[in-house]
Order: sequence, then C-alpha cells, then structure tokens
Amino acid sequence: MQALPSPQQLRYLIALAELRHFGRAAAACSVTQSTLSAGLLALERQMDAQLLDRDVGKRVVFTPLGDEVARRARVALDALEAIPLIAQAARAPMHGPMRMGVIPTIGPFLLPRLVPLLRERFPGMKLVLTEDVTERLLEKLSKGRLDVLLLAMPCMCDGLETIPIWRDPFIVAAPPGHPFAINMADVPLNRLQSEHMVLLEDGHCLREQTVDVCRQGGSWSGEESETAHTASSLHTLARMIGQGLGVGLLPRMAVDSGILNGTGVVTRSIEGGQAWRTIGVGWRAKSPRAADYHALAQALRALAPGDTSVSAEGDPAVASAAVGLEAAV
Repeated sequence: MQALPSPQQLRYLIALAELRHFGRAAAACSVTQSTLSAGLLALERQMDAQLLDRDVGKRVVFTPLGDEVARRARVALDALEAIPLIAQAARAPMHGPMRMGVIPTIGPFLLPRLVPLLRERFPGMKLVLTEDVTERLLEKLSKGRLDVLLLAMPCMCDGLETIPIWRDPFIVAAPPGHPFAINMADVPLNRLQSEHMVLLEDGHCLREQTVDVCRQGGSWSGEESETAHTASSLHTLARMIGQGLGVGLLPRMAVDSGILNGTGVVTRSIEGGQAWRTIGVGWRAKSPRAADYHALAQALRALAPGDTSVSAEGDPAVASAAVGLEAAV
C-alpha cells in the first residue's frame, strides 16, 4: 500500500505555497525553519517527485507539479479537517470558535447590536471577528482562516453558500444648499447620472454597488473622472459630502447609526430602480457546519430594521447569484 502524505506535511506545503517564504511558512506552522524544510524534503522523497525548484537561488519557486500538489493538498486537508468538525457540530451546535469576517461598511454600524445578540443566543460560541474588504475576506475564507462572512450582496461569491437576511436601502446624501436638499423630497434615479459622486476607494464592494445604482438611471462616467473624490471609509465619505465635494450614496444602516451627525448633510430617498444592497451570510460550500450558519442567519434576522427581511426567492439579485452558485458547484 502506498504511503500517504501526513497532514503536517500538507500544512507545510500549503503554508509555503501561500507565503512563498520558508521563515514565514515555518512561523505560520509553529515549527522551526529546519523542521519545515526537512518535512518537505521527506515529502518529495516519499513521492519520488520534485515539488520545489531549488536552482533559482533563495526565491521560493514551485515546479508545475508542486503547484498542482499544493492545490490538491488544500482540498485534501479541508476534507480531513472537516471530519472532527462534523462530530463537534453534532455534539454541541453553535459551540466553540466562530471566526467571522465582516466588511467595513457593515462592521461599525452592526457590531454594537450583533455582539450582544450572539452572546445571548449562543453563550457557548467564542466569536472571533476580522474586518476587511470583501475580496480579502473571501481569500481568507477559502484558505480556512475564516468560517463565515457577513456580506453585502450582490458580490462575486463563487464557491460560497449564501443566505440573504435583509435589504439595506441606499440613501442619497447631499451637502447643505444642494438642489436635492432644497427642492426634492425624493431623488429620481436618473438625476444621479449628472452628479459628481463621492465614492469609496477601490476594493470596497459599496463602490461597485454605488456605480451600479447610478448606471441604472442611464450612462454615467463619474467613476472614471480623474477629479472624482474617493474615501477610505464611510465616515470620511460623509464628511467629504458635508464639505460640498459632491453627492454620495450611503447605506441606511450607516445613516441610522448616526454617521451624519454634525456634518450638515441632508438625506433623500431614491425613487425608481433597485437602490439597495442585501445583507447576508456566506460560508464555504458543503461546510460541515452549515447547520450552524443557518442558525446564525436566522438569529441575525432579529437585527433587520422594519420589513426589510428577504429570502433568496424574494431578492432578484441574490436569487440570480444563487443560481450561478448552484451551477458552479
């Protein structure tokens, strides 16, 4: 019977493939660099194959075979690590660490209510939070560094199972004295195409969602303007609007949390078109803790404002994403 690689050898290989540095990979695996190197050499001898190109100096370069083995090692290790999780989930649902990723346009406004809710509903859960932009959270989730994400959809969520929870409408935010503030109770969607918009910087899904809303009203080139103002956070964006640098779209969640206090910014609802994002949870497809994540989503519905709760069938954007996901998996 052929000898199989050990889980530790797979961890060494994956860490080196991700970090491309022997010292950092060893630290990530909590071993010395010599131990990691020896483990990889033993793996190569065991497989009778060269996984690393050692003729390129100090750089870490994988052979084509090494890249393929590392890719399959991730899949194999995920499957192996899922076995005890299945038993744990059956024995003690919603118990133990729950590593949750949350995006910056949700975290500051929802966490003051989310954390006490989860402590009350699931006292055995040890919540570990990470805030980052969607793309990096998805990467951490795919590498097993996170368990579940609190997302704003639609998003590029290939490989995830998702549950929509509620809609978070977009609100037009305009500086004092702007025509929107003086003459309108609601802003028609097509009026946004002629406005100079203040946007979040690249990497925030809210930037793309803002652009999509504006383009519903017709052609809009504000995103490509070299004079467009960009902000790294919603708090900065709100203050830019307050200083008369342009008009912006803010999630109702942020407005209700008082982000505009002291800015003088005036808000108006949008009429016409689909002007909202959908708050939901996502996790790796076929995770053994799927039942826990469904329970988490159900608990989070208690935080939905008013009658904004949705299902995948009730939200066209999310339903479309779900169809794509089913086709992918």
